[in-house]
Amino acid sequence: MVKQRYYSLDVFRGATVALMILVNNPGSWEHIFTPLEHAPWHGCTPTDLVFPFFLFAVGNAFSFVLPSFEEKGNAYFLKKVVKRAVLIFVIGLLLNWSPFVQWNDGHLVVKGFQQVRIMGVLQRIAVSYLLAALIIYYAKPRGAFVIGCIILLVYWAFTFLAGAPGDPLSLQGFWGTQFDIHLFGINHVYKGEGVPFDPEGLSSTPGAVVQVIIGFLTGQYIQQKGKHFEMLANLLVMALILMVTGYIWDMVFPINKKIWTSSYVVYTSGLAMATLGILIYAIEFKAYKGAWSRFFDVFGKNPLFIFVFSGFLPRILGLIHIPDGTNDEGLPKYVSPFGWLYQTICKPISVDERVGSLVYALILIAFYWFIVYLMDKKKIYIKV
Repeated sequence: MVKQRYYSLDVFRGATVALMILVNNPGSWEHIFTPLEHAPWHGCTPTDLVFPFFLFAVGNAFSFVLPSFEEKGNAYFLKKVVKRAVLIFVIGLLLNWSPFVQWNDGHLVVKGFQQVRIMGVLQRIAVSYLLAALIIYYAKPRGAFVIGCIILLVYWAFTFLAGAPGDPLSLQGFWGTQFDIHLFGINHVYKGEGVPFDPEGLSSTPGAVVQVIIGFLTGQYIQQKGKHFEMLANLLVMALILMVTGYIWDMVFPINKKIWTSSYVVYTSGLAMATLGILIYAIEFKAYKGAWSRFFDVFGKNPLFIFVFSGFLPRILGLIHIPDGTNDEGLPKYVSPFGWLYQTICKPISVDERVGSLVYALILIAFYWFIVYLMDKKKIYIKV
């Protein structure tokens, strides 16, 4: 295998983390430009690409470390992979629970665990990484490819067989809705859809596992072939095949992020592969890099830390109450420091509140970038 450094992979991972922070931190969830919103149900917006791209990047990264794991034996492999998955899962759970206290009638009280959501983005990453790593290690790459195909086909069939008769692809008819509720309890399931339903539930995780496997196979392929135009051409052809396959599959099994359908896996993996191919061409072949690549690169050097920090900081600042007039009942209103930033600085920028909401998100991106930039300058890298 050709041992070569792929800076384009670092940029790809960093850009994905930056976009993940961008779409998760609008000034107002009621005022967002359409490309920065998730599809209501079936369909795929640019925002719906962020999470699968990150899982694809997780698989890429695993392809670089697996050889050293194999050299050190089964015990070492299991210790490293299981430990990492457990830590990421626990961090995600603690992030959901944070800031561990909340306001209640003017007093700060401890936030009990009884209402904490069990699953989430980090939890899905942990489970997907663990299962994909076990499949790849023990079944080897060729076996992992076969198993990945089987998972996608079985998930397709099971979704129709186990779902509500005549309506297996609706939010209420999807078999996993009730599965996750029964598994975790209704108090521990996401309710942002208006009803108890978890878009990162365990039921819809199989496709995410395959996303990591595809990322691994892609990373292994570009390492084996090296920086040659043949590698790049084959990569882009495969990307096109996956995108077309996903588009065709969408006709019978719609592309849907919230239940992570098989067509969604194939389609977004193709887009991720194409994006990576373009970056490889620009960075590795044409040496087109500079401030733009450096901007994303630093995000990719501390991805877990900055994602967790960007989720935790607004929660902890939410405990700080800044007076903001009174409500319709004459009672005092309060905003957090970030809320004050949006209301006072960003929102008045335009009569179109989506503009202010986007400006706020971009300000936060710049703020978080400055943090990871300083960490990189000081060679501080927090890894799990």
